[in-house]
Amino acid sequence: MATLRRMWIKICGITTVDAITAAEASNVDAIGFVFAPSPRQVTPRQAAQLAALAPPGILRIAVTQHPLQILVDEICRTLKPDFFQTDVEDLRELKVPAHIKILPVVRFGRKTPHPLPARMLFEGPSSGIGEMADWGRAAELSAQTELILAGGLTPANVADAIAAVRPYGVDVSSGVEASAGVKDPAKIIEFVNRARAAAALLKAET
Repeated sequence: MATLRRMWIKICGITTVDAITAAEASNVDAIGFVFAPSPRQVTPRQAAQLAALAPPGILRIAVTQHPLQILVDEICRTLKPDFFQTDVEDLRELKVPAHIKILPVVRFGRKTPHPLPARMLFEGPSSGIGEMADWGRAAELSAQTELILAGGLTPANVADAIAAVRPYGVDVSSGVEASAGVKDPAKIIEFVNRARAAAALLKAET
């Protein structure tokens, strides 16, 4: 639910040291490592090597979609993430160690869980392709829970998204890339600066 607080920001689909450096310089809250089929897909070992370069204050989030339990086990053992992110439907079957927090993904166009998770990521039907979520529906849900908005966000539209949805946080991946799977450090910094400015403006207006 929307509150007067610092905007939570995650850079997802980290694959390079330069992206880690830009995320650290921007003082983001979290970085995501993708283990589902994608141009951003990494192995648990690659993710662990990259995560080791980030400062302790940045959360490490394992990002999956419909994973097998054997992959879940390997990710948790090798990366040791702070959060495990996957579609809310996946969580009915998967077993994640109790010390790792869950970030469920709720997708527009699918059944909304009831009750809502205390914190969730809301995005469009597909991930990592720049497909925008429905901001109207996102705003409705943001009034009820800590909603992290994802899907089609870029430096150009993140301020409008924050004004429309008033989310707990925002999550960007393809919108800050130089090419598929490779982050642009300058775009990361621009995205974060614009998101922080938009959140500050909302706070000033309230």
